[in-house]
Amino acid sequence: MAGMTSRAPLSALIVSHGQPSDPAPAAAEMAFVAAKVQALMPEARVMAATLAEEGALERAVAVLGPTVRVYPMFMAQGWFTRTHLPERLAAAGAPGARVLAPFGLDEAVQALAVTVAREAAARLGRVPADLPVLLAAHGSFKSPAPAEVAEAVAARLRRDGGFARVEAAFIDQSPRIVDAATTFPEGALVLPFFAARGGHVVEDLPQALTEAGFRGTVLPPLGLDPRVPGLIRRALRAAG
Repeated sequence: MAGMTSRAPLSALIVSHGQPSDPAPAAAEMAFVAAKVQALMPEARVMAATLAEEGALERAVAVLGPTVRVYPMFMAQGWFTRTHLPERLAAAGAPGARVLAPFGLDEAVQALAVTVAREAAARLGRVPADLPVLLAAHGSFKSPAPAEVAEAVAARLRRDGGFARVEAAFIDQSPRIVDAATTFPEGALVLPFFAARGGHVVEDLPQALTEAGFRGTVLPPLGLDPRVPGLIRRALRAAG
């Protein structure tokens, strides 16, 4: 019809930090997530890139265009998402990219943490009120933002999940996971508040728990839950 214009298809890029020492596994993990989101959004073009993989961001921008919508697979709004990512996007040729709120700040993601913990309690045959939960997170000595998000999710687990004892502990700040875990009884639950299965999840967290003598259930990182691609799709569409 005369006067009508077609709307350009949505271009979306899922970006994570990645693993600088070994970028390939993290890049493959994010590509898998992007493929899941793509399957849920056949009308869009969805790709993934990690900041640690050389040239990955530039290659994605070249395909998706300068106005790409960017979904940060980060747990908090810190220097990487506020400053470094926009600078990298601009340098890659996408100064007009729209960067959404990070994964960990999404209300639906925080609600998913509660659901995942309650489902784990049910599988263990435990009542949430009698199941202590250690929320393992990255933390930062440079910014309070990561700890603030983790503490907010811990409070939500207590308030909405019905867990009487929930404590957040960290890789990179106090309270350290190794110190907190020593105070948890046998059979407690660890929920890793991470977006992916990087070195912190596969190396640092198990080492800290082993050192603490922790004997309980350790869940997969929250970002690997099969419902996450659906939440990313919702966030991308809600961005307008």
